[in-house]
Amino acid sequence: MGYRVAVVGATGNVGREMLNILAERQFPVDEIVALASRRSLGTEVSFGDKTLKCKDLDTFDFTGWDMALFAVGSEATKKYAPGAAKAGCVVIDNSSLYRYDKDVPLIVPEVNPQAIHDYAKKNIIANPNCSTAQMVVALKPLHDRATIKRVVVSTYQSVSGAGKEGADELWDQTKSIYNPTSDVPPNKFTKQIAFNVIPHIDVFLDDGSTKEEWKMVAETKKIVDKNIKVTATCVRVPVFVGHSEAINIEFENHLDEDEARDILREAPGVMVIDKREDGGYVTPVECVGDFATFISRIRQDSTIDNGLNLWCVSDNLRKGAALNAVQIAELLGREVLKKG
Repeated sequence: MGYRVAVVGATGNVGREMLNILAERQFPVDEIVALASRRSLGTEVSFGDKTLKCKDLDTFDFTGWDMALFAVGSEATKKYAPGAAKAGCVVIDNSSLYRYDKDVPLIVPEVNPQAIHDYAKKNIIANPNCSTAQMVVALKPLHDRATIKRVVVSTYQSVSGAGKEGADELWDQTKSIYNPTSDVPPNKFTKQIAFNVIPHIDVFLDDGSTKEEWKMVAETKKIVDKNIKVTATCVRVPVFVGHSEAINIEFENHLDEDEARDILREAPGVMVIDKREDGGYVTPVECVGDFATFISRIRQDSTIDNGLNLWCVSDNLRKGAALNAVQIAELLGREVLKKG
């Protein structure tokens, strides 16, 4: 016996990826429906070897459905998620709307699976920000061993994190640079993204940080440990898919690089590729389509007593969004609903 599952926002990048991953991981589905806005009514999307026609989210009745994976923005989530939850359908939300709600668990299954039992307060579970998701998978096993005091992270985030418009802008600008008669000014981004990097993701806050940077701070505290201090600089780079992070970690207790490497090799969801030779590390191009969070460049930080540096790479459309949502659905089914 399987589950009745709705994928909301099925025509977007993340929604399509959710459908792909549900099929790839053979999630126990009895019935699945693809939902989108009325303008996408009838649009066909793939689910394994099947083709689904999108139904209208606005008129859909969630009664009798077990779970809904939401891959729409905060405004649409605010409009439709409470109704779905009230109808008895557990909402797994990929937007930022509920991440900081004390009554909604924020879950990365490899890190805080026990939080799944808190879902019933609102019948909603939040999926973290893409940059946070991959980082905490790396932090948690190290924190369990040596207790993390402080994290300094610089991100190198791909344009797909800004949706299809971001990817299109990079593609169009790249082509225009080689065509003198064509000019593609910034639209989705604040400056040219082709052959450039932009130290600005989301809106600026009063303290000079951006909301993306604030998200990494707040979400790491909620998912891993409220006592961890985090400072982040988030940068958009001209890469289509795959987020990278340079992470500096300060621990309460000493942890040498060899033990850290061994711990990470055994950690769920992590793949260590760390050879001190040309090409002995993972780059975004190599992580595309993979489920793992890749860790490379593990080394001691000699400027502090108990410090490590590492390089973290993951497919942001997968672990940063769709895969984590599906893993939450698997956890929900295994630990709570127990039908599959």
